[in-house]
Amino acid sequence: MPNGYSGFDGRPMYNSVDASLLLFEQINKYLEYTGDYDFVKEELYEKLKDIITNYSQGTNLDDNNIYVDSDGLLVSGTEKTQNTWMDAKIGDYVVTPRNGKVVEINALWYNSLKTLENLSKKFGEEDVSKACKEAAKKCKTSFNKNFYNTRRKCLYDVLGDNKIRPNQLFALSTTYPVMTLSSEKAKNVFNIVTDKLLTRYGLRTLSRMDDGYIAEYEGDSFKRDMSYHQGISWVWLLGLYADAFQNMIKAEKDPKEKKSMQARYKIFKGNVYTTFKKEINDEEAVQSISEVYNSKPPYLPGGTCSQAWSVSEVLKIIIKS
Repeated sequence: MPNGYSGFDGRPMYNSVDASLLLFEQINKYLEYTGDYDFVKEELYEKLKDIITNYSQGTNLDDNNIYVDSDGLLVSGTEKTQNTWMDAKIGDYVVTPRNGKVVEINALWYNSLKTLENLSKKFGEEDVSKACKEAAKKCKTSFNKNFYNTRRKCLYDVLGDNKIRPNQLFALSTTYPVMTLSSEKAKNVFNIVTDKLLTRYGLRTLSRMDDGYIAEYEGDSFKRDMSYHQGISWVWLLGLYADAFQNMIKAEKDPKEKKSMQARYKIFKGNVYTTFKKEINDEEAVQSISEVYNSKPPYLPGGTCSQAWSVSEVLKIIIKS
């Protein structure tokens, strides 16, 4: 899936490893709401198989360097290629280098394999289903063996990088989570994100405890790009957090703890409603929601003054039970 199209010649740009994988999760959501398997089979199924095949065999469009390693984990990017959503780049300088085995990319890879496994089984292609099942099992085993950071009790953002970032939520939030959600490790991951990254206006892109943390989005374009994913709070990540929260509630086996989590989620949802109702009506981005917010009081907005994925994720939290 292209990440965008050139404004000069209309050429598709493939500088995003996650776009194709996010499509699988959106199809899961589409089926959850509609049950329209005929549309998926007729219009999308062959494309999904192509994506899995090309990622498995390796593809290097726009130098994105995507391939599956021998351990079943997906590798992407180079030292000069930014192809995750944290894509700030100033000339040849990469602000947040995330090439290699990236946490959310591998969580999405597992989810995509499981999605195609189940779709192909439903559509009568047992050989495709079996291949996906084996690849998913290998990915999950390697993910849980390698990504958990025992010292910080969270997931490595990229293997070899122990910064605390919100991308680890993808391991908890998808239709087919790569972690066992009732496990102590999964609970630790969720608690660390809650304690270190959650604000009323979004999730910090970097923990305050980590070197390079920046709380304010300000200054010239260079200074803003340097802070973009280094601690600034992004609104859209609240939707990811909400999905993970609800998945964790469903997986909780202790009735008393489940009830407590449900009560905490209700408070979270109420805070989102109150915060962004005021933001839409009274603050700088009148009738909309900004792209990012500072991560310390007074949490001033920044970036695009009306951001689609900020609005959509807040609406999702408010509307979804």
